[in-house]
Parts: sequence; structure tokens; C-alpha cells
Amino acid sequence: MVTVPAREGLEAADILRLWDSAGPVLHDGTGATLGFLVPPGTADGWDVPGSACAPTHVPAAGGGRATPPPVTGACWLLPPEGAGAPATEPALLRAALREAARVIEVAERCR
Repeated sequence: MVTVPAREGLEAADILRLWDSAGPVLHDGTGATLGFLVPPGTADGWDVPGSACAPTHVPAAGGGRATPPPVTGACWLLPPEGAGAPATEPALLRAALREAARVIEVAERCR
């Protein structure tokens, strides 16, 4: 799971949804971060400043029930059942995070 600050994460999630490339996304209980589920092994090569990547196990949904979040106190912003992909591709997440940073930078300059 790649964890980023909520503002960047919300922008990136919107960008990924526009690209039809969003996998499941978690929102932490405090509202401070978002977590993007990525394929296994992503943590080995993840190097995006301002983010963290750690292995996470997501239990499979069964019997038509919603998949429980893998982190206590978190909730799904985009649940596995409603996501367009089982996980977000790391290259697309990197691109979306870069684009989100540009959007935030422009917004900050316009204040």
C-alpha cells in the first residue's frame, strides 16, 4: 500500500478515476492520509518523496459482502468492489501523484 497525505491523495485518486485506472483506496480514520493498494512487490522499488509504501494484505470479499479495510480505523474511499482495477499500477500512481502535486502547486500560487 502506498500512503500519501490526504490532499495529494484525493487529487491523485480523482486523476486515476478520470484515467479509469484507480484501484482500491483507503482513507485513514483521522483523515490525514490515503492509501492506494498496489501490486505485491511495489514496496521494493517505491521511491516517491512524501509517500511510503509497505506490504499490506487485503482479505478477499466473500458471499457478496464488502471487503473489510486492512487497517483498523480506516474506511474505503474507493472499495475493492467498486474500483476499476484490483490494484493501482505503480507507474500510473507515480504519474497521478506528479500531476496532483502540480495542481496543488498552482492552487497555492492562486491564493
